[in-house]
Amino acid sequence: MPDSSSAAGITWNLADLYAGVDDPQINLDLEKCARLCTDFAARYRSLFETAGALTAAALETALREYEQICLIMSRLGSYAGLVTAADTMSDAGRRLEDRIQQQLVDLGNQLTFFDIGWLEVPDETAAALMGQPALANYRHYLAASRRYKPHTLSEPEELLLNQKSLTARTAWTTLFDEYVASLEYTLDYQGEQRTLTQPAILALNYDPDRELRKAAQACFFAELSRHELVLTNIFNVIAQDHALNDQIRHYDSPMSSRHLANEVAPGVVEQMQSAVEANYDIAHEYYRLKARLLNLPKMATYDQYAPVATNLPTCDYATGRETVLAAFARFHPTMRDVAAQFFEKSWIDAEVRPGKRGGAFSASTVPSAHPYILLNWTDKLRDVSTLAHELGHGIHQYLSRKQSYLNFHHPLTIAETASVFGEFLTFDYVMETTSDPQVRLGLLCSKIEDAFATVFRQNVLTRFEQSTHAARREEKLAAEEICDHWWKANQALYGDAVDMFEPYRWGWSYIPHFIHTPFYCYAYVFGELLVLSLYRMYQEEGTAFVPRYLQLLESGSSATPEELLSRLGANIADPAFWQKGLDVLREMVRKACQLSDSLKR
Repeated sequence: MPDSSSAAGITWNLADLYAGVDDPQINLDLEKCARLCTDFAARYRSLFETAGALTAAALETALREYEQICLIMSRLGSYAGLVTAADTMSDAGRRLEDRIQQQLVDLGNQLTFFDIGWLEVPDETAAALMGQPALANYRHYLAASRRYKPHTLSEPEELLLNQKSLTARTAWTTLFDEYVASLEYTLDYQGEQRTLTQPAILALNYDPDRELRKAAQACFFAELSRHELVLTNIFNVIAQDHALNDQIRHYDSPMSSRHLANEVAPGVVEQMQSAVEANYDIAHEYYRLKARLLNLPKMATYDQYAPVATNLPTCDYATGRETVLAAFARFHPTMRDVAAQFFEKSWIDAEVRPGKRGGAFSASTVPSAHPYILLNWTDKLRDVSTLAHELGHGIHQYLSRKQSYLNFHHPLTIAETASVFGEFLTFDYVMETTSDPQVRLGLLCSKIEDAFATVFRQNVLTRFEQSTHAARREEKLAAEEICDHWWKANQALYGDAVDMFEPYRWGWSYIPHFIHTPFYCYAYVFGELLVLSLYRMYQEEGTAFVPRYLQLLESGSSATPEELLSRLGANIADPAFWQKGLDVLREMVRKACQLSDSLKR
């Protein structure tokens, strides 16, 4: 049965994709997709091999057909994923998802020749083709694809690596996921012994009881350290696999492949990281404030997420909806109108129920349909921020429908732009409409800590990866060596403002990003600081900023992030741009200090 929160009964209607798991159209689309893939391969395999066949008109026709195949595949995959997310215990849903995923992999392999064929076209020929008006819509997609030319192997080699990955890297990531998820943590506190899962014990980081937080962290990291052999070996294998992949594909540094995927220059990332580290004193100032608010002589690492305010009001779903819509309306009617459709047309699944996936996300699906949002509404004030975040994603995805499929999905570096921007719009609105100074302080501290977790912590995680991957290329790392790298990266952030808890040395060992997607974490820093800087531009420019921002959301991935942002007036190659965002964080901390002083705390 659904829970008793105010969102009970708020579920999505997936009929705009398919009528149900037994909809005959699913099989028809799978059959159509298989037929189209076979026809596509027969028609275009010779496109890159036959002299005179590769014209701008022929390539444009091929790309349109390629997009049509991708649209069907994406609709099928999106629907299966949404069905499973809504009910992870549904046998019918799991069977459908497994069947669709396997068939889509097989079908995708039939199209590999097309990507590789385009990369084998000589540079001069490719440049001339991309300059033709017929290919204007696909220019960025084609150019971005060709950046992989030095790193792409032959078609048989690519297929072999793809197949081998199932028993290589993929097997290790699966082992990590299942092994860590299987661990149980026996917490002995005040004479009571409890056996907890990872989510349950991590939730105690937010408990008001300091001794419980300390005991929970000690228990958590002690249990992880007992699995040193497995966790250390997995980490080493993944780092070595990454190094071998870089060698095979001719990447010159551990981060090169991630930079290429994110379409961002290495120098821009290093400037951003350096700017963050030059402003670690913002964190020190806040941690000293929080120590005073918690009546502590000094913060410890297990105090980072302790609640500053325990009296925050609840918020029902209807109020949360109206709050976010009002905040978006102040920015521009388009924001409010698009967001309203999600409520009016049942594009949101918000109730909490057994078997439903936890957390929250916005699924873009396909340009011919619309996004869907999943969240778990618990009537907490934090749920308002989550709703604003996911609606920001949803608006971005909805407006990007103006693009064709190959320009529809935005790169990771700007994927969080609208979501975090939506959070800030809503946060400002809630702060302005809240009069209780203690609640205002609690809200502000919570917002600051969310930003720290994204900007400062993710930078620490990236520096840790940089040092461990460099060391692993010299020799296999012992557990204590990995712990030392973790300790050093964190010391740079905490300085003398926070006591580092000895068990925290094992803080690296459960983080899935290190295993699944090395060097993913800096994109979080990029996204958050980008929005902080853009939000400062909005505060400075007012309504003049709005049309350019909406145009950014409509642009999808039709140009590089740097090009798209330059149209907004943002120069990500300028260190001053990143400092603008960090200045916003500094002002938030100083505002918290002022609020605290006004309460004489």
